[in-house]
Parts: sequence; structure tokens; C-alpha cells
Amino acid sequence: MLRSLFSGITGLRAHQTMMDVVGNNIANVNTTGFKSSSTIFEDTLSQMVRAAAAPGQGIGGLNPAQVGLGVQLGAISTNFGQGSAQTTNKTSDLMIQGDGFFIMMKGNEEIYTRAGNFNFDTDGRLTNNQGFTVQGYPATNGVPDLSKPLQDITLPAGTTLPPRPSSTVAINGNIASGTTGTITRSATTYDVLGGEHVLTVTMTYNGTNGFDVDVADSAPGSSTAQGSITFDNTGAATIAPTQVTFADGTIVDIDLAGTTNFGGPASFDVKSADGYSSGSLEQYKIAPDGSVVGVFSNGQKLTMAQVALANFNNPGGLEKIGNTAFRATTNSGLPQRGIAATGGRGTLISGTLEMSNVDLAAEFTNLIIAQRGFQANSRVVTSSDEMLQDLVNLKR
Repeated sequence: MLRSLFSGITGLRAHQTMMDVVGNNIANVNTTGFKSSSTIFEDTLSQMVRAAAAPGQGIGGLNPAQVGLGVQLGAISTNFGQGSAQTTNKTSDLMIQGDGFFIMMKGNEEIYTRAGNFNFDTDGRLTNNQGFTVQGYPATNGVPDLSKPLQDITLPAGTTLPPRPSSTVAINGNIASGTTGTITRSATTYDVLGGEHVLTVTMTYNGTNGFDVDVADSAPGSSTAQGSITFDNTGAATIAPTQVTFADGTIVDIDLAGTTNFGGPASFDVKSADGYSSGSLEQYKIAPDGSVVGVFSNGQKLTMAQVALANFNNPGGLEKIGNTAFRATTNSGLPQRGIAATGGRGTLISGTLEMSNVDLAAEFTNLIIAQRGFQANSRVVTSSDEMLQDLVNLKR
């Protein structure tokens, strides 16, 4: 009877723990990035009443007879299944579609989370609601350097993109056969300081089988350029190189390669002109691979940094530390850091948050199971007590 009494007590404790876990899951049903947990029970040691015996001397073998001594908590496991997506349309809100964790710094400690509700603070650092900073790889000239140590993702307001001088203006296409007279095209280019130069390309028919090319610059102090383009009887072109030199020494090539002189519609025009003026940061975007791309007032885009993700051989070994964050343990394995969509890590979705993966239907079912289990074990305690009372009453 005492054994059943103590077994009932262990059942009460175990089902109380199960109720606590279920209650915590239900409480966090709307917590961003929350991962639900479940309890796993296992029996305790069993008392040997009769040991097993081998058959012999005309007697069959005997199985062991044991009385269990109750139940104990085997484990509380975390379910890292994907949570549902909630669209926020806020660029800094990120969701990991697949495996992986955001890497954050809490003071000098590296922690991990699936909750991507981030904001930029006054210093331009990407942080969560507790001020923990999101980690990533810095970019040099628009290219993230994955060999460098992780650092805070930073996007300071007022960031300026320096100008890039022009080097090539590509003008090509078809000049319809039989075209005479003058063809004029213009292209905007830039010097070292970002100053604007409008180049006017004038092509004058030379009366035979080609055009003389003259290039003039709107800015004073620049050289003019002369060249030519000659077509053979197949419409293919022979081109004399044409360059313009700005006052600061910037050299711009006028690339006429690809110009033809076939019959049919004309398509000769400016195809591209590199270089740009300086620009200030106006907005940003975060790509599926985690690249933080700045959009500048001069129309240019530049990758400023790239968000890093971590994965683990055993995510279930991570330790929950509150604020929907985790800490690595000896059984989780070391973090495997990298970028999205590589090494088994998922992709990022900007403007979306991952919600809790709590299944309310399953949790309410577990709630009933925990309640009935607790009631049944309390009945065992009550029945054991009544039997002990009957035993005491034998004296009467």
C-alpha cells in the first residue's frame, strides 16, 4: 500500500509538470518565434518480487515479477517545426523559411533566436526589442566579406555613396541602310568628383560608306573627340577609337561596337553609360539571402552588409534563456555560422514574422490528458489512504 501511495505521488508530480508545460505553450500561442515543448514520461525503478529462473528438472522457466515504483519526467523536448507566417510589411521584420537561427549579441554573449522583429536604433544598428544586436558580415564595395568576423549590422542614416567616374558609353544598334545627314545622340557621364558631363555624339554622313564621329562635352575644359565608322558591303563596321578626356583627367571611351548598316528599322541609340554622382541613403531592402541593400538618391543600389544565420547539429540541445532566445550547450553542438540558403540554412523573408508553432487543438487535448492523469493519480492516493485506514481500524 505504501508503494502505491508513493507511486500516486510521483504521478501527481509528473502530471503537474505536464500541466505547467501545456500552460506555458498556450500562454505563448501568439509569441513571435516561440517553439512549443512537450513532456516525455518514463517509469522509475521497479522492486523485484521474484527473479527470473531458467527451466530445468522438469520445471518450466519463470519470468521476473516486479512492482513499479512510479513515474518520472524523462525529458521536456522542444518542437522546432516551422511556425506560420504573419505579414507585417515592415522591411526590418525578418522570417527564416527553413532551418537556422538569427545570431545576436547580448553584451559579450552570443545568443540565438527565431524571432525576427527587429528595428534600427539611433546608431543605425539592427536590434531586437531588448536591444540585442543582430550579427552579420560587413561588405566592402558592395561585396560581403564572409572571411571577416561577425559584427553588428549597421545602416547609419545619412550614409553617402561616393561618386564613380564614367569610363565607357556604349552606343550601338542599326543605322538603316541609305541613311544620310546627321545623327545626334547624347549621354550623361560623370567625372571623379561626380560632376555631370553631357556628351553629345554627332555622326555626320561622309558621302561614301560611313560616318564621321564628333563628341563634344557640355562642361568647359574637356577635350573634344573625333573618330569614324565605316561600313563594308555586308553592313559590318570598322570603327576608329573615340575618347573624351575631362579636365580632371577622366577618360571616357565611346564604344560603337555592334553598330550595323543593314536595311530595315533603325535602332541606333545609347545603350549604357557607367558612372554616377554621389548619393545619400534613402531606403533599404533585405534580400532572401540576407543582403542589406541600400537604395541611394542617385538611383544606385549597394549591399551594405549581410545577415548571418547559425545552425546546430542538435537544436533540441539549446537552452532557453527567455526573450524567445537560446544559448548553445555542450549537447547542441557548436554553431555553424554562415549566410541564408547555404549549409542547410533557410532563406529570409523581409516584411514577415514567424509566429508561434503552438497547435492549440493538440494543447487542449494535452490539457485534458494532464487533468485526467492528475485526477487518476489523486484517486490512487485516496484509495491507498482508505486501505491504510481500514488496516488501522483492524485494532478496533
